[in-house]
Amino acid sequence: MQGRVEKFVAPPVAPGTGPTVSGRALWRMMACAGPATLSIALVWGAVPGVLLALQIQRTVGEDAKVGSLALVATVGAIVAMVAQPVAGTVSDRTRTRFGRRTPWIVAGALTGGTALLAMAFMSSVPAILAAWCFVQLGYNFAMAPLSAAMPDRVPVARRGQYSAVLGISSMCGSLFGQILGSVLEAHITLAYVLLAAFSVVAVSVFVTLNPDRSSRDVPQEPFRAGEFLRNLLPDPHKHPDFFWVFVGRLCTFQSYFLVIGYKLYILQDYVGLGDGAIGKVPALAVAGVAGILPATLICGPLSDRLGRRKPFVVASASLIGCAMLVPLAVPTVTGMLVMAFLVGVGFGCFQGVDTALISQVLPSHKSFARDLGVINIAAALPQALAPAVAAAVVLGLGYQALFPAAAIFGVLGAIAVLRVRSVR
Repeated sequence: MQGRVEKFVAPPVAPGTGPTVSGRALWRMMACAGPATLSIALVWGAVPGVLLALQIQRTVGEDAKVGSLALVATVGAIVAMVAQPVAGTVSDRTRTRFGRRTPWIVAGALTGGTALLAMAFMSSVPAILAAWCFVQLGYNFAMAPLSAAMPDRVPVARRGQYSAVLGISSMCGSLFGQILGSVLEAHITLAYVLLAAFSVVAVSVFVTLNPDRSSRDVPQEPFRAGEFLRNLLPDPHKHPDFFWVFVGRLCTFQSYFLVIGYKLYILQDYVGLGDGAIGKVPALAVAGVAGILPATLICGPLSDRLGRRKPFVVASASLIGCAMLVPLAVPTVTGMLVMAFLVGVGFGCFQGVDTALISQVLPSHKSFARDLGVINIAAALPQALAPAVAAAVVLGLGYQALFPAAAIFGVLGAIAVLRVRSVR
C-alpha cells in the first residue's frame, strides 16, 4: 500500500449516488467503520442481555423479573424500530457542509451515551424504561446513517469485505459486550460510563477521518408523508427481492433473540445454575466469538470472489435454526456452549454477507439511509417481539419450548432468502 494514491472512481451502481472510494481511503474507512460499529454493538451486547436484566432483577426481584424485562425490552425495541427509518429519511434529506450522515451519527451517539449514563441512576422500572428508550433512539439515529456509508461510498465489488468488517464488529461487539457486562455486573454504573465514552470516541474518529462530502448542493425532493408511511415496510409487488431479504432477516433475527435474549435466565432457571449463571455468560460469549471470527473472515471475502451472496445467507440461517435445538437435547452448560459456537458460526457467515446482499437490492439510490432504516426494522422488530413471545412461552410452556420455536424461525429465514431473484 506504500505510495499508493487515493482516488475516486465512478460509481458502479445507479447514477446520483456520488463517488465511491478506493485504495487507502477505502482501507481507512473500513478500519474506522469497524470500531464505530463495534462501539454501538457493545451496548446492544452488554445492556439488554446482561446489565439491563441484572438491573431489573435487582429492582423488582425474582418473581417479576421476566415480565419486567419483557416490557422494557419490547418498548425499547419498538422505539428502535421506528427510529431507524425516521433517522434514515432525515439523514437522506439533510443538507449541510458536513454531508448528510455526519451530523446524525454524532448527535445520535451523544444522545445515546447521555441516556445510558442517566439509566445507571434509575431505580424503578418506569424510569429505566424511559432512559432505555432514549438509548435506543440515540444509537439507532447514529446507526442508520452509519450503515448508509456502504452503499454511499463502497464499490459493489468490495462490499463483501466491508460487510465482513461490519459483521465482525457487530457480532464481536455483541459478544464482548456480554463479557463486559458479566465482568462489571457489580459495577453497572462504571459499565455504562465506559460504553457511552467509547461510542462517542469511536464515531467521532470515523466522521473525522472519513469526512462526508458537502450535501448543500444536492437537489432536495418534496417530502410526502403518505409515501414515507407506505415505505415503512417493503412492498412485495414493487420490490420483491427487497421484501424477501427483509423477511429473511426478520426470521433469522427472531430465531436469534428468542433464545439469546433470555440466556441469563435460561442458565439460571432452565440449566439450573441459579446465582452461578452470571459466571457462565463470558464462556458463552467466548464460544460465540470462536465461531464468528473464522466464519465472517472467510464468508465475506469469499462471497466477493465467487460473486454469490444467497448460498451463504441461506446456509447461515439454516445453521442458526438447527443450533437452537442443541440445548433442548442437552440441557446443560455444555449444550449451551455448543449452541453458542454453532450460532456464532451461523451469524458470522450471516453478518459477513447479509449486509452486502441488502446493499444490492435497495429500491432507490436516492434514499439509501431510509431504505437501510427500513431493512433494519427486520433486526429491531424481533427485539420487540422476542421478549414478549419468549415471556409468554416461558410462562405458559417453560423454557424448553423456546428452542423449537427458534429453530422454526431460522429455517423460515433461509426459505425467504431463496426467493431472491436479482442476486445470485
